Amino acid sequence: MLDQMTTGRSAQRLMLPLLFVLIYGSGFVGAKLGLLYSEPFTFLLWRFILAGGLLLVAAYLLDAAMPSKLGWLILSGLLMQGVFSAGLFYAVYLGMKPAVSALIIALQPLLVTVLAGFYLSEKVTAQRWLGLLLGVVGVVLVVIDGLTTEGNNWINISCAVIALLGLSLGQLIQKKHCSDMNLISGGAVQVLAMIPPLLLLSWLFESGELTWHLELVISMFWMAVGVSIGALSLLYIMLQQNSASQVASVFYGIPVAAALVAWPLFDQIPTAIDWFGFSIVVLGVWVANSSFSLKARLQLRNS
Repeated sequence: MLDQMTTGRSAQRLMLPLLFVLIYGSGFVGAKLGLLYSEPFTFLLWRFILAGGLLLVAAYLLDAAMPSKLGWLILSGLLMQGVFSAGLFYAVYLGMKPAVSALIIALQPLLVTVLAGFYLSEKVTAQRWLGLLLGVVGVVLVVIDGLTTEGNNWINISCAVIALLGLSLGQLIQKKHCSDMNLISGGAVQVLAMIPPLLLLSWLFESGELTWHLELVISMFWMAVGVSIGALSLLYIMLQQNSASQVASVFYGIPVAAALVAWPLFDQIPTAIDWFGFSIVVLGVWVANSSFSLKARLQLRNS
């Protein structure tokens, strides 16, 4: 019975990051489709309006409790969703190749791990550092074919770096101050908080027009429901259950998932180097997290 409980919990801990990586990684493909028919801030504005409206209705129907710590909740959401999405979308819109943006965002696990030591007093083992470094190597191998200096300048590189900082700092704040939030009502507050700044950015820098197309509708619906609600809820659950550095290591799998989803949609067939990079990423994530699984298993056996 104890072994069955251990196996069940291990399977659950494995399924959450796998689902998160698959859904969140597919969001990069969805964004690529959406930006064909909309400017970035306008697309994000309508994405968050849709996601926020759905979460607000769900919170009302489920009578979800109003979350506390609204200031930290809004700040976390603005950084992790707003700053990250706006920075990354605008960098790609200005001509940055997806491979370059993926490589910059791949620094997130290392940055979170370094900052978690100061902000959250998390201790990081040598084994985890090894896993994180393996993850970087794997991501480089996956995106190496698309790496180019063409289309890059200080503006879009700055946007991508801002996106990296937003994602990293938002995750740390979420872990320290908002890990116990209600996923429905808390998610609604975070998503709706994006609307005013995106409305301002869209008004200042864009025309605000959309070219309506079925691909735009599919992309916006998936980014709102699949990513902003589904994937982010999974991320918040993982932050409740694990350390920030452990959760950050999962982000190495996102470029892999994006590449695999783009395979059937855009006929981008992975090369032998890609598959080798995929395997290195998987190995890195496993090495970074295996000691925690073993520790949890031993604690459960001794209880």
